Amino acid sequence: MDTLIQEPATIQPLEKITYERPSSLCNVDTHYCPGCTHGTAHRLVAEVIDELGIMEDTILVSSVGCSVFSYNYFEVDACEAAHGRAPAMATGVKRVNPDKIVFTYQGDGDLASIGTAEIIHAAARGEKITVIFINNAIYGMTGGQMAPTSLIGQKTTSSPFGRDADLAGKPIHMAELLAQLPGVVYSVRRSLHDARHTIQAKKAIRTAFDAQINNLGFSVVELLSSCPTNWGMTPTEALDWVKEDMVPFYPLGDYKVDDRLATKRRKGAKK
Repeated sequence: MDTLIQEPATIQPLEKITYERPSSLCNVDTHYCPGCTHGTAHRLVAEVIDELGIMEDTILVSSVGCSVFSYNYFEVDACEAAHGRAPAMATGVKRVNPDKIVFTYQGDGDLASIGTAEIIHAAARGEKITVIFINNAIYGMTGGQMAPTSLIGQKTTSSPFGRDADLAGKPIHMAELLAQLPGVVYSVRRSLHDARHTIQAKKAIRTAFDAQINNLGFSVVELLSSCPTNWGMTPTEALDWVKEDMVPFYPLGDYKVDDRLATKRRKGAKK
């Protein structure tokens, strides 16, 4: 009697994509240093743009700083502003293209130093733009000098003995400052030092874009970010420094949330 040999059934692996590059993020290498959280912030912005379905209607205004080449990393229309002038350029772009979603991506040197006038007056006017503000407490692109956001006692190339409040004044809290202006509808601070806070940062970025989509006014999200190269730390040490030193000095939280946004968020939570 012949023995019947049964071929084993072919097992088809189940595939479920849980992580992929956002369509709004270019498939290119970046110039950012290893461990820098600019890349994390870029991804969050791109994910939000994808989820909102606004890629074809979004315009980025790049600043001068480590993020000077950010226009190379987003699949959206973009333009480059002079140092500190991104809010002014974004104002013009938005006013002549009111149906577009316009956002700036700025570091602390660009926004809180040379661009102080531009950001304050754009906020005071209530320009309907969105600002993503990266605070790493240092001038990253130009060699690690003291920034308006550098902490008291923080050593930089221009404050080798630590920032002295009597000589250089105290750091500027931009989220709190901008929240005082009448044209601002959303001003918050988040951090990128761990997964939980990164998720919270993404939610804030989405709310900031929602404010513009709904034509409410000026919105800004400040993100505490790491700079391991100029801080002279490993990437892990830099994330710990954000958590242990920056967060206590720059408290995370909502400094201004327009009632219309607050209502929208509560309705979304009930779904």
